[in-house]
Amino acid sequence: PDRGSSGLTKQEGYVKMYLKGRPITMYMPKDQVDSYCLEARAELPSNKLKLDWVYGYRGRDCRSNLYLLPTGETVYFIASVVVLFNVDEQLQRHYTGHTDDIKCLAVHPDKITIATGQVAGTSSDGKLAPHVRVWDSVSLNTLHVLGTGFFDRALVCLAFSKSNGGNTLCVVDDSNDHVLSVWDWQREDRLAEVKCSNESVFAADFHPTDSNIVVTCGKSHLYFWNLEKGMLVKKQGLFEKQEKPKFVLCVTFAENGDAITGDSSGNILVWGKGTNRISHVIQGAHEGSIFALCMLRNGTLVSGGKDRRLISWDNSYQQIQTVEVPELFGPIRTIAEGRGETVLIGTTKNFVLQGSLDGEFMSITQGHTDELWGLAVHPWKPQFLTCGYDRQVCLWDSSSHQLIWAKNMEDAAQSAGFHPSGSVVAIGTQTGRWLVLDTDSKDLVTVHTDGNEQLSVMRYGPDGNFLAIGSHDNYIYIYAVAENGRKYSRVGKCSGHSSFITHLDWSVDSQYLVSNSGDYEILYWIPSVCKQVVSVDMTRDIEWFTYTCTLGFQVFGLWPDGSDGTDINAVCRSNDKNLLVTGDDFGKVHLFSYPCSQFRAPSHVYGGHSSHVTNVTFLYDDGYLVSTGGKDMSVMQWRIV
Repeated sequence: PDRGSSGLTKQEGYVKMYLKGRPITMYMPKDQVDSYCLEARAELPSNKLKLDWVYGYRGRDCRSNLYLLPTGETVYFIASVVVLFNVDEQLQRHYTGHTDDIKCLAVHPDKITIATGQVAGTSSDGKLAPHVRVWDSVSLNTLHVLGTGFFDRALVCLAFSKSNGGNTLCVVDDSNDHVLSVWDWQREDRLAEVKCSNESVFAADFHPTDSNIVVTCGKSHLYFWNLEKGMLVKKQGLFEKQEKPKFVLCVTFAENGDAITGDSSGNILVWGKGTNRISHVIQGAHEGSIFALCMLRNGTLVSGGKDRRLISWDNSYQQIQTVEVPELFGPIRTIAEGRGETVLIGTTKNFVLQGSLDGEFMSITQGHTDELWGLAVHPWKPQFLTCGYDRQVCLWDSSSHQLIWAKNMEDAAQSAGFHPSGSVVAIGTQTGRWLVLDTDSKDLVTVHTDGNEQLSVMRYGPDGNFLAIGSHDNYIYIYAVAENGRKYSRVGKCSGHSSFITHLDWSVDSQYLVSNSGDYEILYWIPSVCKQVVSVDMTRDIEWFTYTCTLGFQVFGLWPDGSDGTDINAVCRSNDKNLLVTGDDFGKVHLFSYPCSQFRAPSHVYGGHSSHVTNVTFLYDDGYLVSTGGKDMSVMQWRIV
C-alpha cells in the first residue's frame, strides 16, 4: 500500500487514517480508485473570509467597556474582537489584534487612541501571554504592545492619565497580588509596579488633574496611590463611621477633583480631593450594588445598579430623576455618555442600550449570555438561528444584522435545523426534549422527547419528509414528517453506534443517512427502515446533500497532524461545493478547498473567537458564513471574498 505521513495509508479503493490510535477507513468514489494519489498537493481556496459583523457584547463579567468615539462609533468588545459600531449608518469596523478574550478597554483623552487588555490564552502552538495593545481607532493600526511576560493570567483594569496629555497608562492584572503598574506607553516603559490587593480589583483610574494619583477599588478596599520617584505609595480610604462595604465596585471624579465611589451596599460616597476621607454620603442611593458611575460633561452624575435603575444627581448630590431599565435587559453594568442628551448602557444580560435619562431605551446590540452551540441557516432567506445554554432561541437577519425574534425555552438548547420549506425550525435540547417552532410567529408547533440525553444534531431530509435526530445516547431517532413540518410520527431509531452521535448528513435523494460518533465511527443508514448499510458498493458513490461530518473521504484533509480527534467541532461545505469551513477548539475558523481529500490540506485561518468554535455554516447563497463561539457567546458573520 501507498503510505503517507502520520499513519495515513491508501489501499485498494480506500484511505485509512488514525485518530487516537483508532483506524478510520474511508472509501473513495469508484471513479477515483485508479486516479487518486495520496501525495498530490491540495490547493488553498481562491476565496478568503472578511469579518463582516459581530453579534453580541460582553457585559456579563466585564465593566467600563463601552464608549462613544467622536466618529459616532460606539466601541465595546466581545471574544477577542473590539467592535466599532456606527449605529446611524449600521456599519461595524473591527480591531482584531488580540489572540484571546479581551477583558478591559480604555480610551485616551485624544479620543482616538485605545488600549485593550487580554487574558492568557492557548493556541494550537501553546501558550499566549496576557498583554495590553495600544492602537489607533481610525486606522486600526497597532501602535504598542505592553507587558508581554510581565502580566499574569489576565488584565482586569486599564486607564489613561488625563492631565499629562494622556502619556501614562495604569494597568491591574489578575495575578494573586493583582499587580498595579504604571506605564509610559509610548516608550513601552514601566514606571512603577506594586502589589495592589490579594482580593479582586474592579476599577483603577487616574485623578483628572494630578497624573501622579491613581485610585483603585475592589473587594473591601479603596486605595489612593501616589507615584513618587518610581514608587507607588498607598493611602487607604478611611470609612470611619460609615459601615465598610463588602465591595467598592466603581469610581469616578467630580469636576472639583473629589473621588466618588459606588459600592455593594447601594451607597455613593464622596471623598474630598487629595484626602482619604469621606466628605459626603448618599445612603441607599440604590437597592443593592451600584455597578456604574458616569460623570457627564455638564456635571451631572449618573449611577446605575443591580436594581436596573439609572439615577441622575446634581452637583450637590440631590437626585434629579430616576428611570428603570426594563427587566428584559437586566442590571446595569456600565454607563457612558452618548451624543447630546443620550447615554449608552451596557447590561449584565449583554445588551447595549441607547437611551435618555428620561427613560426611553432601545437595544443597539444584544447577544447570548451562556455557551452557544446550536446554529441553523434558513434554506432560502438571509436568516439564521442560534441557541444555547442560556435557553434563548434567536432568529437573526444576516443582511440587516437585526434580531428578528427571540424566544425563551425551558431547557438549555444544543442544536437546531430548518425544514427545507423554511416554515419551521427544530430545536434539540440537553434533556432529550425537542421542539418545533413556526419560523414566522415563533409559536410552538410540537414538542417530543427521545431519551434523556443531549440532542446534538437535528437534520431534516432534503425532501422534507423525514427528521433525523442524533443523540448523546448513541441512537439516531427518525421521524416521518408531514404537512410541511407540522406533523411528526416516529419511525424508529437507528442503533449501531457505540458512542454518542456527533454529526449527520442526508443524501441528495433523501434515501440515505451518514453519521459520525464520538469514537470516530462512520456509519451509513436507510432511515426509512432504520437499517444500517454495510455494503461499501452501496455507499461509496452516494451524493450528500450537506457535508457536516468531520470524518469521510471528501474531508479528511482538514485534520491537522497529531490531532486527537476532538479539536474540530464543526464542518460545513458550501452550497456550490467549492469550499469547506471548519471551527476548532482554538477559536479558529479555517477555510479549505472542497473536496478536501489530500492529507493535511492547507487552509486560510481566521481568529476572532476566543473559545472553541462550536458551529460554522454557510448561508443559503454562499455569500456569507456564520460561526458561533462556545464560552465566548459570540456570533460572527464572515463575508466570502
